[in-house]
Amino acid sequence: MSTACDYPTDASEAQWEVLHLLLPKSKWRPGGPGRKPLDRRSVINGIFYVHKTGCQWRMMPKEFGNGHTIYEYFRRWRREGVWARVMDTLRQWERQSQGRLPEPSAGCVDSQSIKTATQAEEVGFDGHKKVKGRQRPILVDTLGLIVTVVVTAANIDERQDLMTLV
Repeated sequence: MSTACDYPTDASEAQWEVLHLLLPKSKWRPGGPGRKPLDRRSVINGIFYVHKTGCQWRMMPKEFGNGHTIYEYFRRWRREGVWARVMDTLRQWERQSQGRLPEPSAGCVDSQSIKTATQAEEVGFDGHKKVKGRQRPILVDTLGLIVTVVVTAANIDERQDLMTLV
């Protein structure tokens, strides 16, 4: 296994001290019972590497572990809502550290239409911005911290996007 900070994308000691508290304990391992779970830090470092570099999971350096296995962790944590809970908790901690209540009482919504390079299911044409692709509506609190992000087809009305954010 790799040690911390072999790659610039690896979680620092300070980041890991926070993240390890928020991640589920490794009881599960893709491939069936009896298989030893991967070190969670290697899983996180592998996920960060793919996120930053944009490489394919199967092209991930072997120091992180098997790319398919790390992807399975990422996918399982997404399905179980782990990423949403991590982001919610980090946002709440940051708000409290700035003397605010954990949950925001006000926010701001904006969206961005972007061209897509690939043909996907969620593609539309935004007539106002003359863009064929997707739309990224985002809701942030008064500190600018992300509350919700949704990706929709570009032809979806912004009022409808607002309803999906709340």
